Amino acid sequence: MVNYTVGQLAYLKIFFHAAKHPHLQVNGVLLGKKVSETVEIIDAVPLLHHWTSLSPMMEIGLDLARRHAESLELQLVGYYQACERLDDTALAPVGERVASKVKEGFTHAVALVIDGDKIGSPDNAALIPYLAQSPSSSWRPYTEAGTAVPFSSGSSFSLSPPDLPARAVSLVRDQQLQRKFGDFDDHLEDVTIDWLRNKAAMSFDIQE
Repeated sequence: MVNYTVGQLAYLKIFFHAAKHPHLQVNGVLLGKKVSETVEIIDAVPLLHHWTSLSPMMEIGLDLARRHAESLELQLVGYYQACERLDDTALAPVGERVASKVKEGFTHAVALVIDGDKIGSPDNAALIPYLAQSPSSSWRPYTEAGTAVPFSSGSSFSLSPPDLPARAVSLVRDQQLQRKFGDFDDHLEDVTIDWLRNKAAMSFDIQE
């Protein structure tokens, strides 16, 4: 199996999206590339918080996100979502369909579901990885020997750098950067919102 690493830009965008709409389902796609046996998740594009079904708006957003990825010499490598209820960590049916569409273009696609009970903890990534199972292609939480695998150094799923949860909590608590964050839904209401890059919300030093 390949390994997966979530970088700072991708993690913080996922975190900001969920923090801005804590009581709504949000979703988006992951951008990255495969280097040797590791999928590097480098960036994320936030899609929706109003219309989270596989609607024409979702299709348009996916197409624009794919073109944006190509402009960065990256590709769509996965999907992410947060659920309305904090205790809901299931990949929604629409999430399975979007993740499967991403998998058509990238064999090692992953879906990340935000754990609402753990998000905001400075020492927990609060991300549950889902992978497509063969031969049914249904999506299930990734486990090893029947046990869920957390994001941690040395595991198949990791954060780079490892202290990203604490940094995300600090940026939301101290700078309220999630308020400057916008998704495709926001862009449809205000075309000046830079949903593909979110430069206003990402106005801090990116740590390597």
